[in-house]
Amino acid sequence: MTALLGPDGQTIPAATIAGIRNRARALTVPGRTQALAGGGGPSGYGQYGAYAFPYDAAQIDAPDMADWLPLVRSPDYEVNTWRDRIAARARDLHRNDGWAKGAISRILDSTIGASYRLVSRPDYRALALHDKAFDATWAAEFGRAAEALWRGYAEGLGHWNDVSRRQTISQQFRMALGQKLVDGESVIAGYWLPERVGAGGARYATSFLGIDADRLSNPQQQPDTRFLRGGVEVDGYGVPLAYHIRKAHQYDWYNAVESVTWERVPFEDDDGFRRIYHDYDPDRWGQNRGISIFAPVLGRLRMLAKYYGIELSAASVASAFGLYATSPFDPEMVRNALDDGDDAVESAYGWYQDMRADFHRDRDLSVNGVKVATLAPGEDLKTVAPVRPNSGFSPFTHEMLRSFAAVLGMSGEQVHNDYGDASWSSARAGIVEAEKTFIRRMQDFNLNTATPMFAAWLREALDNGELPLPRRVPDFAEAMTAFARCRWLGAARGWVDPVSERQGVILGLDGALSTLEDECAKQGTDWEENVDQRAIEFKRMAELGLPRPEWMGSDKTPADDASATDAAKKPERPQA
Repeated sequence: MTALLGPDGQTIPAATIAGIRNRARALTVPGRTQALAGGGGPSGYGQYGAYAFPYDAAQIDAPDMADWLPLVRSPDYEVNTWRDRIAARARDLHRNDGWAKGAISRILDSTIGASYRLVSRPDYRALALHDKAFDATWAAEFGRAAEALWRGYAEGLGHWNDVSRRQTISQQFRMALGQKLVDGESVIAGYWLPERVGAGGARYATSFLGIDADRLSNPQQQPDTRFLRGGVEVDGYGVPLAYHIRKAHQYDWYNAVESVTWERVPFEDDDGFRRIYHDYDPDRWGQNRGISIFAPVLGRLRMLAKYYGIELSAASVASAFGLYATSPFDPEMVRNALDDGDDAVESAYGWYQDMRADFHRDRDLSVNGVKVATLAPGEDLKTVAPVRPNSGFSPFTHEMLRSFAAVLGMSGEQVHNDYGDASWSSARAGIVEAEKTFIRRMQDFNLNTATPMFAAWLREALDNGELPLPRRVPDFAEAMTAFARCRWLGAARGWVDPVSERQGVILGLDGALSTLEDECAKQGTDWEENVDQRAIEFKRMAELGLPRPEWMGSDKTPADDASATDAAKKPERPQA
């Protein structure tokens, strides 16, 4: 007869088994309540019964859920209370971990790049509601003038765009986005410095200064209140009114007085001049500070860095013991010689070891200054086979880095930079998916930082009368969005297969699925500059009597000329 044993090893009584079966049947009857299960549920479901929780995610007595009891907190409490610790750990990882440093650099190289170029595109349709003179012709003229003036301001050798006169606008943008990724937020302050304007000085009084996000905090480190959240002063609707910024970093011992002094900087002045550009990616409504992009994977990246160090140390130790010498006395002979107490055996063993020591001390043989290894009678050299790193080292680390890549919105190959096992299609698919995240990051950065900073400068340029305008012009504060409408050209997307991908671009242009402006923008160039440059090159070739290249197209009309689709076809090879 088969018996069921309980946890104590004793036979479970038949009455107990029958009770468990009855309660299980009661739970499956429609309309019956959970109370039928009594104080204890069926075996294996805990004291609350099998159906006490409508969702498995709500269980508190399951072995894998019992110690998982996070609290429901407000977004500002979750972020502001622990922000400094997370930011410090993220920076330490960024400083000392090659994968983290490389990933952030790759994101910046794929978005901002070396130069972040403005393409002014004022919304002439919206402005035409004020005056019909705002048309496409005016927009093109206004855009070219605004771009030329902005280049002189943003890339000026005097760096008058920077309050500290150290960086160009592109360099400020790159650092701002980098801090947004690592620290979780970037802070830039706008300054009006008319005293710098003059001959040999600045042309514009508008200037910007990057501020370390650590300096944004509540005065005297007081706790958050209803209207003060992590240094951000808000009104009853949550609109930022002012930012409380330390005059120096809290660890600047040489600025001890300034480090405990806060300055209240309004979000914007009474005349609408914006003073603070605070950019972060909120995860929840009502969040006033940002969190590092490394936050979800900080612990795993830290352990991975330790694993690399341990593996490297083990490989170093293994390589240090590459050779060892053996003698005819195996361990069993040595043990018997020491344990048996046989004077003759022990004396022979001692004589042999003394002979080995004398042999190696007296043999100092060298040829042309190179020492030659010699062996005593009975000795033999053995080699140690290296076992580090093991065969699973690379797959394991790549798998760990894939979770890191998922957080960054990149493919695993882009993070660990190993395309050895990737095909062209898989590499291209990873780039396409990552490009979506890159574009989203750029658009968010443009909306929160780049375009508002351009609008602040544009207002001064318009006030100076440097840009073409019709007679009836709306107030800039009223039409700021229309005047400052623009796009930004960052890093070139590049090519995996230049021939095939360029052929695809030509097919898209021929099928009206794309425009020359869009395709040039993907490669970080301005289509108008490309067309102007091609006209200059063609004119120069004609002056020198050079034949017109095929890639310039013919001088026929589009109706008579071959289509771009035909031009995209691969050339046929001549038959032998």
